[in-house]
Amino acid sequence: MFYVAVDAMSGDLGPRSAIEGTVQAVREWNIPVILVGNEEILRRELKKYEYDKDLIIVENATDVIRMDESPSKAVKERTNASVVVCANLVKKGEAIGFFSPGNTGASMAAALFYIGRIPGVHRPCIASPIPREDGGTTILVDSGANVDSKPEWLVQFALMGSLYAKEMFGISNPRVAILSNGEENKKGNVVSVQAAEQLAKLPINFIGNVEGRDLYGGTPRYADVVVCDGFVGNVVLKATEGLASTVFRILLKGIEDSPLAKTGAFFLKPVLNEIRKRMDYSEYGGAPLLGVNGACLIGHGSSNAKAFKNAIRVCYDYAEKQISYKIQELFPKKPGIFKFLD
Repeated sequence: MFYVAVDAMSGDLGPRSAIEGTVQAVREWNIPVILVGNEEILRRELKKYEYDKDLIIVENATDVIRMDESPSKAVKERTNASVVVCANLVKKGEAIGFFSPGNTGASMAAALFYIGRIPGVHRPCIASPIPREDGGTTILVDSGANVDSKPEWLVQFALMGSLYAKEMFGISNPRVAILSNGEENKKGNVVSVQAAEQLAKLPINFIGNVEGRDLYGGTPRYADVVVCDGFVGNVVLKATEGLASTVFRILLKGIEDSPLAKTGAFFLKPVLNEIRKRMDYSEYGGAPLLGVNGACLIGHGSSNAKAFKNAIRVCYDYAEKQISYKIQELFPKKPGIFKFLD
């Protein structure tokens, strides 16, 4: 069976959410899972559920890499850490991919050290989904893997992001754009301008620059894939999450303070629930690390059971659709040369 390895110990909410989400994923989609973590704790928690013991197995890992630790040092020295064991299971072929809601740097380091980078890829990137006003999804790459990037790296992020949008979201001809401080050509810093010049020469649906407000739709210049360096992408992602939470808190307080608003909210409840669902990160599960030679999904530190359930599904689909193999087909072993331009 094709198992997904789940780091059950690294999230902020502990193994309870990991196990609940795993059981839900197994029940709903019959996806086999290897739960990785303290065996005694995991088995004790699993006793609360009825489940197929062939579809959920436990792999012991007695260590956990904390959020404040140096990722590369911890991954190399602490081979029994849960995220390291997950990556090693993929390396050995015992799992088709892994999901971790823990230290992002540790997940990346473990994936690179054990699974490896796809030949020809300069740097892997994190592809984060952002909901749009029109009901579609914008894929933001890179959202945190590379703080400083080169133009040729952004070009590869665009190509990998375009393939991911096509294969996983069913977008036949993804619109690709560079995130900049203006729509006009030549706007942006040196890296983004040079990347845009290179992308304009490639056979993809490149539409030029978009601004921050275009990420969420509602403007003529929406894009399916928006490319930036990991520093900018991570700031954008966290600002988006913070703004969404703030807007909902303000809305709820306004409703609580007004009897009339409470009456209106009763009739608007289905609409409000739909908005909340579309803005909920747990609906997406996690973000894949594009460019590594296998399925590696990185999750939010506060991933709840729903996030674990959906992350398992996304990880399984990513592996089943052979995204890593298809990315490998884009690039030859020599970095920087594209096969379709030879």
